Amino acid sequence: MGGKRNDYISWDEYFMGVAALSGMRSKDPSTQVGACIVSENNKILSMGYNGFPNGCDDDVFPWERTGEENETKYPFVTHGELNAILNYRGGSLEGAKIYVTLFPCNECAKAIIQAGIKTVVYGSDKYAGTAAVLASKRMFRAAGVELIAYRATGRKIQLEV
Repeated sequence: MGGKRNDYISWDEYFMGVAALSGMRSKDPSTQVGACIVSENNKILSMGYNGFPNGCDDDVFPWERTGEENETKYPFVTHGELNAILNYRGGSLEGAKIYVTLFPCNECAKAIIQAGIKTVVYGSDKYAGTAAVLASKRMFRAAGVELIAYRATGRKIQLEV
């Protein structure tokens, strides 16, 4: 009889994979962001993706990125991180870790900090030089939130459903 498998995925691959899969639920045509909140003992607590709030018809509200502000998606879309926090129905998120496919904006950073989440593992940081992300990083540093850049392994994970 052989030993255990050695090619299983790591916790980071698993949770970032769950975040990425969650992001695939987003109907946003340009940016799909997923988030997965995990307890200190590696239990999934909540997930979220970017989209409109409940009751706001995604066939009626705008998905555009440019134009008059209220004609774009920006005032209406709830980000994946905030949805994951709001979707949680348990007790406290104190000490939890959040895996997110895109570095959090300043508004999500506020919610992450206030929820007591202590670690952010992020995929892309493509907006690193923007005011929103610079503000996020400043708040995270001040609040003692650990920031970890996810290191992709290059492993292909294929699902057949």
